Amino acid sequence: MVKVKFLGHAAFLIEGSKKILIDPFLTGNPKAAAKPEELEADLILVTHAHGDHIGDAIEIAKRTGAKIVAMYDIANYIGEQGNVEVVGMNYGPTEIDGVGIVQVPAWHSSSDGKYGIGNACGYIIELDGVKIYHAGDTFVFKDMELFAELYGPIDVALLPIGGHFTMGVKEAAKAVEFLKPKKVVPMHYNTWPPIAADPEEFKRLVGDRAEVIVLEPGETLEL
Repeated sequence: MVKVKFLGHAAFLIEGSKKILIDPFLTGNPKAAAKPEELEADLILVTHAHGDHIGDAIEIAKRTGAKIVAMYDIANYIGEQGNVEVVGMNYGPTEIDGVGIVQVPAWHSSSDGKYGIGNACGYIIELDGVKIYHAGDTFVFKDMELFAELYGPIDVALLPIGGHFTMGVKEAAKAVEFLKPKKVVPMHYNTWPPIAADPEEFKRLVGDRAEVIVLEPGETLEL
């Protein structure tokens, strides 16, 4: 069994034979369902360099010994910020400690708030036979069809729906059409007023294309 726990905003903990954290922004996150010191991880995946995605990755990696996986340039940047083990990669497939990871493009910026650092990405993760797509921050784009063709079937897609910085509910529903996942969990919404969105509206727009599961921070989906 693989468990996908929503930690708030775009942060998730995936638990199976390995523990994988994605974008662990907890400190300063008004929707955070855990504190950094409460989490264990083998791998930490970072989608881009914005603070609400790198978050507490370095602190957690230092304490747990987890490897931080990121775009090559972002991995180097993280490595310079703290004494942690980083794995830099670029768009494409690899295997890290028995976990299948495909780093895929995302349409978004990536910076430390001042300077651009690397490119934004999403991840398709295969753990214990389960495939999970975390889109990162992105707008919808037709290459998502290629993700499904090459790496599907996707068991669950974690998609931003908040608009303003990412796709909104309309665009995310179109992404579901391209990706053809079995299940979808909306993320990156209602953390702050600019990204307010209605997950029930997203669910209505998706219709019968996939099962939409709305998780509150702290709730877990079992696969």
